[in-house]
Formats: sequence, structure tokens, C-alpha cells
Amino acid sequence: MHFRFCLETERLVKIISMQSFPRVLVLLIVSLLFFWLAPASAWAQELGCTPCWHLFPEVQTGKSVSYSFQLSNIGSKTLVITSASEQGSAFSFGTFPLPVTIAPGASIQLPVIFNPTASGYTTGVIMLVSTAEDPYLIMQVGGTGVANANPQLGVSPATLSFGNVTVGSSASLQATLTASNAAVTISSDQSTSSEFAILGLNLPATIPAGQSVPVTIQFTPNASGTASAKAGFISNAANSPSVEQLTGTGVAPASHDVSLSWDPGAGSPVGYNVYRGTAQAGPFEMINTALEASTNYTDSTVVSGATYYYVTTEVTAEGRESAYSNVAEAVIPSS
Repeated sequence: MHFRFCLETERLVKIISMQSFPRVLVLLIVSLLFFWLAPASAWAQELGCTPCWHLFPEVQTGKSVSYSFQLSNIGSKTLVITSASEQGSAFSFGTFPLPVTIAPGASIQLPVIFNPTASGYTTGVIMLVSTAEDPYLIMQVGGTGVANANPQLGVSPATLSFGNVTVGSSASLQATLTASNAAVTISSDQSTSSEFAILGLNLPATIPAGQSVPVTIQFTPNASGTASAKAGFISNAANSPSVEQLTGTGVAPASHDVSLSWDPGAGSPVGYNVYRGTAQAGPFEMINTALEASTNYTDSTVVSGATYYYVTTEVTAEGRESAYSNVAEAVIPSS
């Protein structure tokens, strides 16, 4: 069968085609929307950031600034941020307890801190892991650290007080040296008194900006009475030398003695000998320089912290000496 179109028929076909086109386009758009909306679960949980990149202003080394990213749940279901991590030693998180739950349409703040320890530009990467369909959200940060031309070296506490220390013994206390504004290099240290010594610093020592190191001060009094001095630290800091005040009191060692007394035996002694040893079973050595006429004796030659054992004997007029008495123990305090 053959068809033949006249001019009017051809014009009618064109009109129908033109009138049908919008309907076809609408059907096509609806089909695409249906296809796009079909995997709705893929967008049910989605975590967004505003912004997702931040450039910090110039910050002096040793100081810090903070910036907060806005995190939003732009999906239709509640999501949970389970972990957060950062790359770049100059960047860290502020207070951001995990896990954190975000309802649909809700937002929270993620604080990020920039704390440069060296001069120059540096970058970092922030990554969050959540229960969203795409679990990883990555943000970028950058910033420039600038050196401060006025480094400071702080010493804390300002004064170390050792209190009472026995002459001949030592006591130690710790101080803290802190660099601020810029790195500080300590080249030497010195105490104004030989009774105070600075320990624990391997010089030269460089302390990065914002960091601290411990140092030990030892007090060894060589006489009774109050002692004072200064510990100074020479460095490239603007406040060099950094000084710490030191004070302590030397006290004389405590003196101890042992008082002994005993009951006389059945004989008729004319005196007694006193013996001392450092073990309960002996040997014992006589410590009286002459025959002791009484039944009392004081030993003033003991040493702090030692333990002694004593025995006595009776001596007759004929010079005969009895066997040892029972053993008495004496423990001398350490101070």
C-alpha cells in the first residue's frame, strides 16, 4: 500500500509533532526524576561541611588560633560521626566529643586549632568517618607560621624553697623552663652558690616555641643556717638571663646516744665492763675506757641509722670477769 501526502497533510503532521513534543519532554523528565529518586537510600544519610576548606591567617609560632567548620546532616535520616583524624602536626581538634549524633537538617560545629611550631606555610587534612552512605568527609586546612623576633624563656616556679636539709645531705626540687614566641636556645647555666647545683640540662639545649623542659636544682648545705642563691640560664631569649630564686636552711645532724642500765649479779663486783657489737651474736668490743662503777652507762658514739647490740660483764676485786649478760638491742634513728 502506498501513501501520498499532500501539502496540507504534511503540514498537519508537523503540527501534531510539534504539539506532541512537550508531552514527550515531560515524560522524559518524569522518567529521569523517577530514575534519580529511585535509590533514595543512597541520599538518606549525607554529611556536609560549610566550608570544606579554610585558610588560617598568619600566626606567630608558639601561639594558636581556632576556626569552626559547620557540619550538617543534609539527608533524611539521623547519622552518627564515629571518628575524626587530622594530618599535619600544626593542626588539632578543639573540644569535639565522639561519637556525635546529628538529626536530619541539624548542624554542629567542629573546632580546628592551628598552632604552628615553625615558620612557613603548612597544610593539613581533616577526615571524619560517619554512618552516612558515603562515610568519609574530607576537609582541608592551611596556614602560615611566622617567627617572633622577641623570644622569651620563662622559669617556674619563680622561687624554689628547700626547707630544712641536714648538713652534708642533699635535697632536690624540679623547675620548668618554657619557651614562648619562638624557639629558645640555652647556651649556659650558673648558680651563684656552690650549695645549689643545676642538674639535668645537656647544653646547649633548644626548646621549641610553646614547649617546656624540666631542670633539677640540688641543695647540699655545708653549714647550719639559711642559704640563698640564684640559678641563671643564659640564652638567646630577650629576657636572658632568666633567673630563679633559691632558698634553703641547713640544719645540724641530730645527735643520738644510748642509755644503758642493768641489775647487778649475785657476786660482789667492783665494777663493770660494757661491750658493743653490730650483730646479735657478736663479736663484741669493750667501749668503756675504765671500769664502770655504777650500773648505768651512756654510749654517745653511735651513728644515725645504725643498730647496735650491748652486753655487760662483772669484774671482781681479783680481776676476774664474768660471762656476758643477756644482749640488749638499740636502733638509732636516721635523723
